[in-house]
Amino acid sequence: MRTSVTTWLLLASAFAFTLALAGPDVGAAPRSLTVHGGKQDQTNVVVRVPLDTATPAGTVSVTLPDGRKIPGQITGPSLLETAAKGELWFVLPELKAGAKVALQVTDAKSPSDGSEFAWSDTGKHAELAFANRPVMRYMYEALDKSTPERIGETYKVYHHVYDPRGKRFVTKGPGGKFPHHRGLFFGFNRISYGDGKRADIWHCRSGESQAHNAFVATETGPVLGRHRLEILWKGQDEKPFANELREMTAYHVPGGTLIEFSSRLTTLAGPVKLDGDPQHAGFQFRASQHVPDKTAKLTYYLRPDGKGQPGKFRNWSGKSKAGDGNKEHVNLPWNALSFVIDDQRYTCCYIDRPQNPKEARFSERDYGRFGSYFEYQLTEDSPLQLNYRIWLQEGEMTVDEVNRLSSAFVDAPQTTAK
Repeated sequence: MRTSVTTWLLLASAFAFTLALAGPDVGAAPRSLTVHGGKQDQTNVVVRVPLDTATPAGTVSVTLPDGRKIPGQITGPSLLETAAKGELWFVLPELKAGAKVALQVTDAKSPSDGSEFAWSDTGKHAELAFANRPVMRYMYEALDKSTPERIGETYKVYHHVYDPRGKRFVTKGPGGKFPHHRGLFFGFNRISYGDGKRADIWHCRSGESQAHNAFVATETGPVLGRHRLEILWKGQDEKPFANELREMTAYHVPGGTLIEFSSRLTTLAGPVKLDGDPQHAGFQFRASQHVPDKTAKLTYYLRPDGKGQPGKFRNWSGKSKAGDGNKEHVNLPWNALSFVIDDQRYTCCYIDRPQNPKEARFSERDYGRFGSYFEYQLTEDSPLQLNYRIWLQEGEMTVDEVNRLSSAFVDAPQTTAK
């Protein structure tokens, strides 16, 4: 594949970023911090500290008021960060609403017992593990047009999610019921651009595809593992009309798996209208094929207004007759899917942010596909920026528990540093 100008710029930027991090020592990170609690009590809350000085990626130790030490990790700036030159991350065991928690930061070596994230890559997929426990897998095999079956297996990129024990995927790959749904996936089935051109970056039935183009950056440590990807959105003529930078981050949080999805989509072909329907657009999660095959009647949804009935689901239906015709199924702060694989029940929480485009139209299915979409006019001056979190755990959850997860994301802890 020819390397695009965009790719060369991204690689140059990543190289320059690496050089920048090679300068100051870890001592440039703040030594004293105060974390300010939000509106709700929180446990195991991810804390991000923006750094105004480029600092080498590495591990630090964060000392709590009671003397306990927890790992901290210094990274480069996140994809959607616009001001900070780096970030310090740690998971605070407890944070009371309105509290001020004073912390000390000291240098530390990487854990000697291997209790940190690591990436491995086969050339067709890249897998993230924590202490040898698989967490998620990026499926990015190049488009193979040798047979219709191979086209269906390789026309899009997505991320598989493992169960919190790392024993099996809880997400679906190619084949099975509705093969265009798989894993954690982002796309739109009704796209228009140029002089009457149309594209369906969901079903990819007419030559469209979503193609991995480059690994822009990867980071690992005891707190998080993430990678930043360049993904080309290609039309029916197989030419890219949009370029996506997608960042996937997994945090080491007790009790489950916390994954953050960030994306910046820019046009390569003038104005692009992004549109779709609740079942085939936006950022969505699709559970394992085991669910429609064996346990769909046990599926239920937990929503801000309470627990739904097993086998029942809602869909925004402003443009569709699917679901129960609920036109109010929009702009939810979160939605949660409870599903069963074999004899194990899981709950997957989908957490939105007010900054993401609205109207956000939500969709649910008993076979385990859910998420939301919106309409958006993509221009050179208006790239599309998105940020969601996914939480997966064994067992059931309550409305209050998911509200706390949502609050920790939307009303994230603020910090002051010395």
